[in-house]
Amino acid sequence: MRILVCVKQVPGTSNVEVDHVTGVLKREGIESKLNPYDLFALEAALRIKEETESHITTLSMGPPSAKEALLETLCMGVDKSVLLTDRRFAGADVLATSYTLSQGIRHIGDFDLIICGKQTTDGDTAQVGPELAEFLGIPHSTNISEIIDIDKESITVKMNMETMVQVQKIHFPCLITVDKDIYTPRLPSLKKYIQLKKEPPIEVLTLEDFDDRDPQNYGLNGSPTQVERIFPPEVNTEKRLVEGPAEVLSDEILKVLDNLRLV
Repeated sequence: MRILVCVKQVPGTSNVEVDHVTGVLKREGIESKLNPYDLFALEAALRIKEETESHITTLSMGPPSAKEALLETLCMGVDKSVLLTDRRFAGADVLATSYTLSQGIRHIGDFDLIICGKQTTDGDTAQVGPELAEFLGIPHSTNISEIIDIDKESITVKMNMETMVQVQKIHFPCLITVDKDIYTPRLPSLKKYIQLKKEPPIEVLTLEDFDDRDPQNYGLNGSPTQVERIFPPEVNTEKRLVEGPAEVLSDEILKVLDNLRLV
């Protein structure tokens, strides 16, 4: 089985500013780390590898410094790492990021299972995984809290929904995003780190390696959205549950949207 895990290097602090001109995060001079949610995705892949004959590749998009995050994944036990890095990728929103990752995956080759962390701590959108699956044209499932079973043709998982837990069986190839605490991530091997530190075996791909080399589809050029400001969201636990046939539900939803002046 071929498994790919998408990882990202994120700021190691929540004190990050936004460039008022470009609308992207200022990452220069800020200590970075491997996205915590990606550690859960990595551990899920490594546990599958322990039970099956699998090959794990980690993939990241970012500046050359993101090699450090990929080196950490190699020290945890993955077989191969690939970095997508090009100045023309800079400033990408979730759509451009997902498209770039999909192009990188198409270049690397086919995978049976792609695993992503549910979200990143610098964006918190939880959109890249599902959008990546759409670009690749494969089924996906999100917010996975448990992997129940896996065989040569499919994976069975528990998906956390707002009011219930749903069991899904998804046939390969597919993509899943895992929630926090699905497993306790293992520590990287210090011995491997010493061995790989000088020349980490990380493959580097740029825009020139992709099938689609149009720079308008990447980075800021390919991003329909931009960050204006970052702030903690207001806590609102107000809920309203409406039950009934589709006609009643549609009328109630229309009333709510009308009251909020959204339609």
